[in-house]
Amino acid sequence: MFDEGKIVIIGASNVGTAVLNKIVDFGLASEVVLIDINEKKCMGESLDTSHATACISSHNIYIHEGDYEDCKDASMIIITAGPSIKPGETPDRLILTKTNCKIMDNVMSQIVRYTKDAIILVVTNPLDVATYYVSANFDYPREKIIGTGTLLETFRLRRILADYYHLDPKLVHGYVLGEHGNSGFVAWSTVDIASLGLGNMDEFFNRDYKLNKGMIEQKIMQVVYDVINLKGCTNTGIAMVACRFIKAIKYNEYTILPMSSILTGEYGIHDVALSLPCMLNNTGIIKKFTPKLTDEEVGKMIASAKSVKFAMKAIEKKTEAVA
Repeated sequence: MFDEGKIVIIGASNVGTAVLNKIVDFGLASEVVLIDINEKKCMGESLDTSHATACISSHNIYIHEGDYEDCKDASMIIITAGPSIKPGETPDRLILTKTNCKIMDNVMSQIVRYTKDAIILVVTNPLDVATYYVSANFDYPREKIIGTGTLLETFRLRRILADYYHLDPKLVHGYVLGEHGNSGFVAWSTVDIASLGLGNMDEFFNRDYKLNKGMIEQKIMQVVYDVINLKGCTNTGIAMVACRFIKAIKYNEYTILPMSSILTGEYGIHDVALSLPCMLNNTGIIKKFTPKLTDEEVGKMIASAKSVKFAMKAIEKKTEAVA
């Protein structure tokens, strides 16, 4: 049995604490446990945020530092542990593979001592490699392991297109698919605005020139590194993404979002985790969808798989051939 309102966050650095604060802002839990090897930082963040909840009259959340035994009755475990790309470093999350997979090994080895019931949300980069590693190596139910994947890029697509046409981003639909990283791509065949047809928008808005799709894709992939170089890290956007997943699970939404999980033959791809649209409820992933992509888009998905698999060669612990 587990407590439906209890969430464990592993990692108390920039991303983990941002996720904690957003959970509190939205009232998505009754208890949040923060775990980190830096116990003083963990205690400080827990104490600070716990006192801040006194300002919120609508909900009371018990926030405290803890250890892995707290996972035994948690409904969700959010993994944010591990270093991220820093300003001035090579702009590619895949360079974090070896270091962060060792951290995933330590984290998951502890989690499985106490539970295989909680839904695990993987946030640590390189996201797809970490999601594959966690899913393939610890005999944990795969439908309960979710990588945040390209939902953040999908939200960025909505914002950038909405700003371009000066309209509500909630009117923009479509997906960024593949890797949460440099080989991810906009599946333009899935993109629409207010059911009016993306191809009609320039005419509707009296534009003298057509939408430059290449420019939009470049902005989506570049913005993360702009944020890192400007403020030192990215945390707010991914914290909002984590909370979108938490909300979908907490309220049993049966919603469809792009997320990372291991592919088992979709578009002919095996043994790698990438983002596809999946249906999600309070038990985890219940259905995976393969949109009718163009040949060019399928080629980009295959290229994305090759990129992630190449990075996976750095992992010392392998369970399957990933060449």
